[in-house]
Amino acid sequence: MHPGHVAYGLHAQYGLQISPETVAAWERGLAVPRPHELSALAGVLWCSPGELLAQATTLREHRMARGLATDELARRVGVDASAYLKMEESGRWRGNARQTAALADALQLGPRALLTVTGRDEDLATLLRDAVAARWQPYVRPVGKLLPLERDLLEGVLEQLHSDYQSRMVATLSWGDTAHDTAEPGRDFLDRIVDHFWELADG
Repeated sequence: MHPGHVAYGLHAQYGLQISPETVAAWERGLAVPRPHELSALAGVLWCSPGELLAQATTLREHRMARGLATDELARRVGVDASAYLKMEESGRWRGNARQTAALADALQLGPRALLTVTGRDEDLATLLRDAVAARWQPYVRPVGKLLPLERDLLEGVLEQLHSDYQSRMVATLSWGDTAHDTAEPGRDFLDRIVDHFWELADG
C-alpha cells in the first residue's frame, strides 16, 4: 500500500485526517503516530499495534503492543484508570508490589523490561554504584525490592560487581598520579553499571 492508500483508509474507516506525507514520515521513522492513530493504522494494515512497533520500551508502547486499552490494563493491575494514565504519561510507575507484579503479568514483562518501563533504571544504577563502592551486603534487600530476582542470584551478582569494581580500582592505583589513574576506569565501570549487572544476572 502506498502512503496515499493508507491515508485514505485512515479517513474512510476511522475518520482521521492524516496526510500521505505524515504516513510516509511514520514509515521512515521521522514521526511517531499517537496512540489512537497507531491503533487505527494497525486496523487499516490488518495487523496488531505490536507488529508496528520495532521494540516497545515505554509503558504505553508495551500496553499498545498487547492491544490493551488504558482502562482495561488499569483494571487488571488494580489501579484507578486516571491514576494509571498519569503514571503512563509521566513514565514513572508508582504502584505497590502486588500491582507491579500484575503489571508484569499483564504486559508479559521480564525483570529488565519491567524496570525500564516503570522508570526505575536510574534507581537501580544509584543502588549499584553505592554497593560496589562500599559493602555490597546491605544493598541486597533494596535492590531486591526493585527486581523480582532470587536472593541467591542477587547476592552473587552484587558480590561479583563489587569484586570487579574493586579489582579495577586496585589494579590502576598508582603512587605517581592517583587521582587520574583511579578515576577513569572506575568512572567507566560505574557509567555502565546497569549493563554489567544484567550481563551477570542474565548469564
